[in-house]
Amino acid sequence: MKAKPSFSEALRFWLKIGCISFGGPSGQIAILHKEIVETREWISEEEFVQALQFCMMLPGPEAQQLATWIGWRLHGIRGGIVSGTLFLLPSALLLWLLSLLYVMGQHAPLISAFFNGLKPAVVAIVFSALWRIGKRTLTTPIHGLLALGAFLLFCWHLSYPAVVLGSAILGAFVFQKSEHCVSPPKVREGSWIGSLTIALRCAALWLLPMGMLFFWLGAKALPVQIGFFFGKVAVLSFGGAYAALSFVSLHAVHDWGWMTSGAMMDGLGLAETTPGPLLMALQFVAFLAAYNHPGTLSPLLAATLGSLTALWSLFLPSFLWIFSLAPHMDRIASHRRVAGALSAIGSVVTAVIAYLACWFAGNLFFPHGISWLRFGSLPHIAWIPLILAVLVFVLLESKKIGIVPLILLAGGVGVLMKMVF
Repeated sequence: MKAKPSFSEALRFWLKIGCISFGGPSGQIAILHKEIVETREWISEEEFVQALQFCMMLPGPEAQQLATWIGWRLHGIRGGIVSGTLFLLPSALLLWLLSLLYVMGQHAPLISAFFNGLKPAVVAIVFSALWRIGKRTLTTPIHGLLALGAFLLFCWHLSYPAVVLGSAILGAFVFQKSEHCVSPPKVREGSWIGSLTIALRCAALWLLPMGMLFFWLGAKALPVQIGFFFGKVAVLSFGGAYAALSFVSLHAVHDWGWMTSGAMMDGLGLAETTPGPLLMALQFVAFLAAYNHPGTLSPLLAATLGSLTALWSLFLPSFLWIFSLAPHMDRIASHRRVAGALSAIGSVVTAVIAYLACWFAGNLFFPHGISWLRFGSLPHIAWIPLILAVLVFVLLESKKIGIVPLILLAGGVGVLMKMVF
């Protein structure tokens, strides 16, 4: 291993990583491995793999948490703050701009056509993620049955937190085999008192701006509601962006009417084309929801505040997990009941992503609903989006073309069809 970099050198490096971290979690982790382990040799291969295993156990975006852990490992808490923040900052600024362009141009025919072409690609991406995650989490028939049961509960609109909690309790007693455990990196052990202090400071840090917004705008203002709701999302977002997006869609679209399912797909498509975690798609959700329901504020100010509170609530917990739990990784990750609970939560994550995939597909491919089940008539199927989604899925699984080119290509097909027809 080479000598530890200076803080200024690391700062420049993390800004570069924030600008080039395309490709979703897999691509971002690959970039971190190449740059940190192979090129610069700042940490060892064993440390990298073990830290990644631990980050995958936590709620939230594992790639951003891994970057935060590496920064913490190199330069302590200030290093973790810099690495985790710069991993997000370029994406947050770019997605804010894209969200603004979206609301300004959503009635322009060619822009609408681009997003119409984008939607089938997003459906294919979600089904591809479902296939990939399902192969990793549904390793036994019991896991499969648990996922099926959770899927049915989501169809009946049972609370996602309740399903996660119930499954975790069940898994803690059912899945206790040693193969579910990971070998964490051997880092310095810290005291639980110190970890509790860090956790309380993070909680106070989160409450300070949220309290100011609460007293300024009131509890019913959408930026305030977004901040508190997305805080709950962050704590429960096991399984990454797709699980979190599914959780948000259960409420933001079905229950509260903040936006449409089509707009949710547009947000995921935009997030796929920008660097940073896919969880940034929820920044778009917050922007659009607050823009459409500004209350006493101007739409742009409400949308900007909604974006900021979403980012604050979604990603601050990731810093909390790393700074408070990283010194205890050995004890936590080797605990069999913890490993069993996380194994069961993996099945629930697969179920909620399956629900999201089916919901997206149903809205896109069956625009007039599926009342044919009751009346015996054939459903009206949107064949062109269906064919485009299948083609994108096949190309994704072939691994011959990346996600960003596929999304741009699908959007271009939408524009071309609008111009031709």
